[in-house]
Amino acid sequence: MDRWKREGLQSANSGLRNQIEHLLDTYEQQQPRLTEVFRQLEAVRGQANSPDQSVEVVVDANGVLTDLTLTAAALRKAPDQLARTILDAVHEAVGRARAQHTALTAPVATELDDLPDLSDIVDEMPNLREVRAFFRGEEKRAE
Repeated sequence: MDRWKREGLQSANSGLRNQIEHLLDTYEQQQPRLTEVFRQLEAVRGQANSPDQSVEVVVDANGVLTDLTLTAAALRKAPDQLARTILDAVHEAVGRARAQHTALTAPVATELDDLPDLSDIVDEMPNLREVRAFFRGEEKRAE
């Protein structure tokens, strides 16, 4: 191999190594923040009351009902009216939980958009698509 080719390969190898080292340094710097965001996401709850205060609901970050409180006034409602009251409160609580989720994840998603993927640098390397999708709220939610 002639000198020019060898120097060209060494230069390309050095550039690739520098890109990967920079990327890994950036990931290491982000790790504590991502850990904290995940901890906060686990604590996300959405709470809502019906307009007449007869129903109170709490949902988790996935919109799963975790607590339901009914007053005596709620129990005097017709079954279909009570069901509608509960559903309306759950929908409102889910919206609040999603708003909290978005507030926590939007800054991280923006930061991740600025980072290249390892797969952009080296073929067959893992990528951040799923992580980015999660922080954009694009992951499949429990129904």
